Amino acid sequence: MTEDQVLAEFRDAQALLEGHFILSSGLHSSRYLQCARVLMDPARGARLASALVGALPMAVRDSIDIVVSPAMGGVIAGHEMARALGVAAMFLERPTGTFELRRGFRLDAGARVLMMEDVVTTGLSSREAIAAIHAAGGKVVAAAALVDRSNGSADLGVPFYPLIRLDVPTYGADDLPPELAAIPAIKPGSRVAA
Repeated sequence: MTEDQVLAEFRDAQALLEGHFILSSGLHSSRYLQCARVLMDPARGARLASALVGALPMAVRDSIDIVVSPAMGGVIAGHEMARALGVAAMFLERPTGTFELRRGFRLDAGARVLMMEDVVTTGLSSREAIAAIHAAGGKVVAAAALVDRSNGSADLGVPFYPLIRLDVPTYGADDLPPELAAIPAIKPGSRVAA
């Protein structure tokens, strides 16, 4: 699947939004990817996950025992990746602000994990998820995401494989360009901005 085909999937799902958005990181942007919309169609989610699995190096694909994703955004993406890889999926939650496995989920000691996200912006949530996986006894062999919008700056500490990279500038609240500052900001994500 080419980058244009991936972006077409987002546009067709009305998941690529234009305007003034406050991201989960607290940064502001003129574009927002609403992965929940692109993943609400199971066939579309399966196509995107299959394309991402096809982009993973064979050695990485063959080494994955399980897919673990952070809730909320990564749950469906992680499930579809697990389906495409033929392995189980589980997710992390933040009941008290820190990621942990719940609902009876357990990792076997040394389980080789693919940590799957929907979108990576700063990489903070991904690094927190990876730390939680290690604390639960897993070994993260790689991370993946449908979209890397970090402008290449996210260092997750493990090999990182996004389906596409979308370089969209982000700004601090006190550093907005005039055209963005003139538009009311909305917070479309699932977490309160930092």
